[in-house]
Amino acid sequence: MSDSLDYLIISPHPDDAELGVGGTIGVLKAEGASVGILDLTNGEPTPHGSPSIRGKETEEATKVLKLDYRKNLGLKNRELVSNLESRTLLAEEIRRVKPKNLFVPYWEDVHPDHVEAYELALGARFWSKLSKTHLAGEPHFPARVFYYFSIHLRIHPKPSFILDISNHIETKMAALACYQSQLITGRTNTFPTLLDDVKDRNRYWGWAIGKAYGEPFLTREEVGLKSLGNLA
Repeated sequence: MSDSLDYLIISPHPDDAELGVGGTIGVLKAEGASVGILDLTNGEPTPHGSPSIRGKETEEATKVLKLDYRKNLGLKNRELVSNLESRTLLAEEIRRVKPKNLFVPYWEDVHPDHVEAYELALGARFWSKLSKTHLAGEPHFPARVFYYFSIHLRIHPKPSFILDISNHIETKMAALACYQSQLITGRTNTFPTLLDDVKDRNRYWGWAIGKAYGEPFLTREEVGLKSLGNLA
């Protein structure tokens, strides 16, 4: 990894980043950007997983995505809380890897960890820029935050923009297939499968912009454009 990351994805559990941003990672890497994922928890326990199984799956997905950085912050699954201790850990990691932009989970969901991850990420982003503080490292403030969908609720938030991931959908699906314990084991008799469902949703978002596949994102602040030439 270079002195700073271009993009850092805050992920409540291993596989959330792949679900919401997996194709976008491929787009960004193809453009020469440095991209990393910070998993807040190990995601365990789950019905078919374990810390060792999930760790191996995460390593495999990381290789598929060719990430420049991946780390687990070591917070507790199912008990993720946006408290001062967690904010300190996350803010110090932001100051260490110095991402220019953040991807953060969308703020509405039935999973408490996802909601807390949103709150925690925004609080840590603010703290990471402070100069007179107990935090380790030099102040740093990621310029932009993009909110991604990895949600359990059957809702349809309207995105600010949709990124064309048509050339990278298979990379995303290959990364997701690494998480056998979460997305495949115990689901073999269902059709469409969970992976089919993910791909179909990306097909829908692609249809919305006249492309094969897309990933939706929201922003809460305006995003400036230097040109209209790259619009889908």
